[in-house]
Amino acid sequence: MTQTSDNVTWLTQEAYNQLKAELEYLSGPARSEISAKIAAAREEGDLRENGGYHAAKEEQGKQELRVRQLTQLLEQAKVGEAPSQSGVVAPGMVVTIAFDGDESDTLTFLLASREYASADIETYSPQSPLGSGVNGKKVGQDAEYELPNGKKASVKVLDAKPYQG
Repeated sequence: MTQTSDNVTWLTQEAYNQLKAELEYLSGPARSEISAKIAAAREEGDLRENGGYHAAKEEQGKQELRVRQLTQLLEQAKVGEAPSQSGVVAPGMVVTIAFDGDESDTLTFLLASREYASADIETYSPQSPLGSGVNGKKVGQDAEYELPNGKKASVKVLDAKPYQG
């Protein structure tokens, strides 16, 4: 689980280990594999019409971007559990909201980093319009956020509790 506050990302030890292992793979064995693919494609001749070469270069670019993202995330991470504030919306909380105060039209989601989106529960980033609108609100408070079309929407926070994973 991830909790973000003031440019610090809180990670459980398990999450930190998982991301660290991915970074080590991408910057070690995966880097060697992509270099070998590029070298093999380069030996095939004319690079202008070599689809394998261009695909390998694109894959390398995506891989290097992921390495930079993971490096930055892990540099700013603190391992452990962030202080739990049950009843106050914060990253790492499962939040239930009602749209326009209509308690029959609700949404329950995990407010967390995209790194921890799962099939078990819908995940919204704290930087998303809805996430930033509800972050810091207490149960019972109304929150406002901006829709993609520029209009404002309001929701009421019905519940906020720590995610148990």
